[in-house]
Amino acid sequence: MEKTAPSTDGQAAASIQRLLSLRVPVVVKLAGKKMSVSAVSQMIVGTIIEFDTPAEGELDLMIRNKPVGLGIAVRVGEHYGVRITSICDVRQTIEAMR
Repeated sequence: MEKTAPSTDGQAAASIQRLLSLRVPVVVKLAGKKMSVSAVSQMIVGTIIEFDTPAEGELDLMIRNKPVGLGIAVRVGEHYGVRITSICDVRQTIEAMR
């Protein structure tokens, strides 16, 4: 007789619940730019770096440095927030977490 580990719906539900409770870093990318080493080495406190991204443009929502959506910056009390304007489907979002 072959022995197999018993699997129940309760165990599966508990595993899914543990997975869904994991915390992952979510990053909102404002902009990016390549600069020469010379320009970087000359930066001082107060230096302003100008980006090509419009001030009211959409920001990249990223998980593990992979884009999963877009949003616009909003103010939430004294903090920043992002209003999601588009998001990948669930499979792509989960794939970004791998």
